[in-house]
Amino acid sequence: MRVPLSWLAEYVDLPVGASIADVHAALVKVGLEEEGSHDFDLQGPIVVGQVLEFVPEPQSNGKTIRWCQVRVAPEGQQAADGGADVRGIVCGAGNFFEGDKVVVTLPGAVLPGGFAIAARKTYGHVSDGMIASARELGLGEDHDGILRLSTLGLDPEVGTDALPLLGLDDEAVEVNVTPDRGYAFSIRGIAREFSNSTGAAFRDPVARVTPVAANGFPVAIHDEAPIRGRVGATVFVTRVVRGVDPTRPSPAWLVSRLKLAGIRSISLVVDITNYVMLEFGQPIHGYDLDALQGGLVVRRAAPGETLETLDGQTRTLHAEDLVIADDRGAIGLAGVMGGASTEIGDGTTNVLVESANFDPVSIARTARRHKLPSEASRRFERGVDPAVAQPAAARVVELLETLAGGTADDGLGSVHHEHPEPGSIVLPFGFVQRLVGVDFTSDETAHALAEIGATVEETSAGFVVTPPSWRPDITDKASLAEEVARIVGYDRIPSILPVAPPGRGLTVSQVTRRRTADVLAAGGLTEVLAYPFVGAAMNRAFGSPRDEEVPAIRVANPLDAEAALLRTSLIPGLIEIARRNLSRGLTDLGLFELGLVFLPETGREYGQAELPAGGRLPDAGELAELHGGIPPQPRHIGVLVLGNAVDKQPGQPAVPAGIADVLDVVRLVESALAVELRVAAGSHSAMHPGRTAEVFVRSADGVERSVGFAGELLPTLTHELDLPRVVGVAELDLDALLAAAGEAIEVAPISGYPAATQDLSLVVDASIPAGDVERAVVEGAGELLEGIRLVDDYRGTGVPDAAKSLTFALRFRAPDRTLTAAEASEAKLGGAAKAGELFAATVRE
Repeated sequence: MRVPLSWLAEYVDLPVGASIADVHAALVKVGLEEEGSHDFDLQGPIVVGQVLEFVPEPQSNGKTIRWCQVRVAPEGQQAADGGADVRGIVCGAGNFFEGDKVVVTLPGAVLPGGFAIAARKTYGHVSDGMIASARELGLGEDHDGILRLSTLGLDPEVGTDALPLLGLDDEAVEVNVTPDRGYAFSIRGIAREFSNSTGAAFRDPVARVTPVAANGFPVAIHDEAPIRGRVGATVFVTRVVRGVDPTRPSPAWLVSRLKLAGIRSISLVVDITNYVMLEFGQPIHGYDLDALQGGLVVRRAAPGETLETLDGQTRTLHAEDLVIADDRGAIGLAGVMGGASTEIGDGTTNVLVESANFDPVSIARTARRHKLPSEASRRFERGVDPAVAQPAAARVVELLETLAGGTADDGLGSVHHEHPEPGSIVLPFGFVQRLVGVDFTSDETAHALAEIGATVEETSAGFVVTPPSWRPDITDKASLAEEVARIVGYDRIPSILPVAPPGRGLTVSQVTRRRTADVLAAGGLTEVLAYPFVGAAMNRAFGSPRDEEVPAIRVANPLDAEAALLRTSLIPGLIEIARRNLSRGLTDLGLFELGLVFLPETGREYGQAELPAGGRLPDAGELAELHGGIPPQPRHIGVLVLGNAVDKQPGQPAVPAGIADVLDVVRLVESALAVELRVAAGSHSAMHPGRTAEVFVRSADGVERSVGFAGELLPTLTHELDLPRVVGVAELDLDALLAAAGEAIEVAPISGYPAATQDLSLVVDASIPAGDVERAVVEGAGELLEGIRLVDDYRGTGVPDAAKSLTFALRFRAPDRTLTAAEASEAKLGGAAKAGELFAATVRE
């Protein structure tokens, strides 16, 4: 809602010299959110000038300009820019005459958009200023020529400052109006809020008008299909004004205020209805009375009924749409937009004014159904004060008589149909204090509620409060407590941080998950969060190693019909993120996600348990039933790498990412969780055969179980997905890893003694995995072995056919002494012996 300050000052006392920031601060204090500020973006000198004479001068380009002599200051006096009182100005418009008073922007002035005015040579003359149009001044969108002040009914003195004359020196604050505070969609409502914030005197514009008695235009409400049992229209008021002149110009003050409020000037009658809507918060509609046939009826649309609205669109109406109709049929969408058949035009002389109150739900549904938001529907769907309909109609009539020369009929057509009156609310003593946590006195409570317009009656037990008609959002004592806190001041509410209970903090599982994420991020990967919604094909490809159908949970109302299942693997989400980054030129990626997957059991129905009624906590049995209605949701780790692991640089060729990198990530997870993992050759329908590993974890009791896979995607799959040929992925069951890790992690002290290093080359059958041989060496070498790393896999001369030579770099260290070479050799040979026992390995000389 945009609020011009000059308009606001009519209904509440603004402090002398109050700035935009001051007004915003006061409104924020009572809960209105600051949005911005607006002005006409003009700088003077901009003055009233009078055209003394002009000479038409045809140009070679076919255009005719006028070389004008314009008086910009009283004769013999200095102009506002310090120059002469008569200026020569070149003008391309042809809609003015000698003697016309116009708006002249003198050198030094700045127009909207930073357009600076200066004396400049053009068409063979030095144009010392510019005669301005309404569009150039920011008063409207039309550019039919320069602005003649006589068309606005103005005849000011030459040299008068044009900015205050036309209201162009005004400013507006803009605030965000939440859906529950529709009353603030008006100058009246904002003025009341400013008064509540500052204590400044509030002058209700409704009190300035005098409604007339009902006895006029026929109106009826026939709503046979109410929504939620509420009729579509509860108040409907009409007034008739005859003999209006719709061709009269809207006065400058009205145009400038509408412009600052965000509404463009259209015509005098429409401008008046928009002005009163902004002023009172009551949408108003005007009909060409002579275009109506019979009286008005408010009803629901008939099946197949159509209506041409004011925007020129013919719309097929819905049976729930509330319409205004005459004897011919629908002539307007109630509360949304009028119809073209009764539109007010230049030939209109008699106007029927409509001021009504419509059901918010009905209006909101109609506006959304027809994709037709309007200033009227924005207000009606938030709730309009039903008591303001008749005063608003009287205010429109007053302006039509004053500005358009009309004469109002004595009576009005009026219908009041079962509008619910605000109910009284009992507010016990002490309730506000207990709820808000502030010791408000009884006087503060009563005064705050009276300030918002409520009627407050004190009893022996508390207050009986009747909310004002413009506050339908106040329905219970908690709403009243909120209003007391808002009006007295949110600054009274203390800010107290709760004291954390001792002995608590993150669980072991939470600490371990965070450590795992930190280790992966420190290893150069980027953590991402993917959507959990995937398609059936991707679930099948990664949810099962054998590319078979897997049970999955279907989303009841999916955002995308092609991704209607909850994920059974993290890899599809990582692939989509990788594709999005590749499309934006990011070709080297290392991604990981820690997230839940959804693994329902085959043939089992989920979500059948019902929540307990009321606000009570479920008992143990109900809680177990609720948990049973949810599929297992283990937490997994997903990894994806593609592009180069090492970029090309001087002396270093590019190193592409692949299986080695995802296996390194697996080892990072192993170190972060302090678990023992075994990597063995594996297979997966979505993975490259021969470049896929299965990952096993050994629990504390020595039992191994599969916890995931790592490797490279199948090349045919990467081609289908528009990915590079080599894409490394890994997925591990984090919950299973945490269970294997246990709660305690043993940390060995760092020895201060030097290490002894030796190499061990073993010849084994080529079919034996190097990891199995490595584990045998570790087992045989004993506790002195601190580290082992495979450094070579040789097959060729000197090694028997169908065999390979595996070379391991070994590091030995004792915690209490410096090892001798003999001790290190003995441990090494123990490892070789164990490998020979298990795999017939021999030491290569």
